[in-house]
Amino acid sequence: MATPVVFLHGFAGTPHHWDRVLASLAPGRFEPIALDIGAAEPLTPDGVAALVAARTPERFILAGYSMGGRLALHTALTFADRVAQLVLVSTSAGIDDRAARAARRAADDTLAASIEQGSIESFIERWRALSLFAGDPDWVQEEVALEERRCTPSLLAQSLRTLGPGAMEPMWGRLGELSMPAAILAGERDSSYVAAGRRLAAAIADATLTVVPRVGHRLALEAPVAIAEALGRG
Repeated sequence: MATPVVFLHGFAGTPHHWDRVLASLAPGRFEPIALDIGAAEPLTPDGVAALVAARTPERFILAGYSMGGRLALHTALTFADRVAQLVLVSTSAGIDDRAARAARRAADDTLAASIEQGSIESFIERWRALSLFAGDPDWVQEEVALEERRCTPSLLAQSLRTLGPGAMEPMWGRLGELSMPAAILAGERDSSYVAAGRRLAAAIADATLTVVPRVGHRLALEAPVAIAEALGRG
């Protein structure tokens, strides 16, 4: 019987973010369930966890990228008995410094207001310029832009306000509660998330970290096979 795998995309993404990973899965081994985080009601961490629980069988593997990785951690802490394995891609457990988190929340609230007043194209140009994505190949930038055009400014703004790293409570102090195997992946060029990955791997009892050579933050595009191969480990 195929093992269900739930996939949670990142900010400004859609379920299509995982298309290359799904195409790399071993035939018949997994049942992929790529969810639209925007379908959660309410659009909060608890709402996303409830969406995952409602859309999936009793036991499943849970994979999340960036914002979706933080939501995967939140879901695993909420429904620990149902998550057979965690696969965390380019993510962290949040911002644990209170002042830094408050500053990030204020910045994200300002950005959300700006996004609501502009077009999706202006958002695409603004997001593309972030240092986080420096070095991304042109084809990655173009593929991401196609996905971002499936979003609306209002949904992006709401996601920042309720699911952003400034809005979510940090989970570093709770990672010891997780007993399921966890595969953590980060791109070699993505130094801040390599550091976060090391910290996650040290805090989760049964965790492994894979640093994927020569790629950045968007592993599902640049290194889908690495994610596919991590599923079912442990």
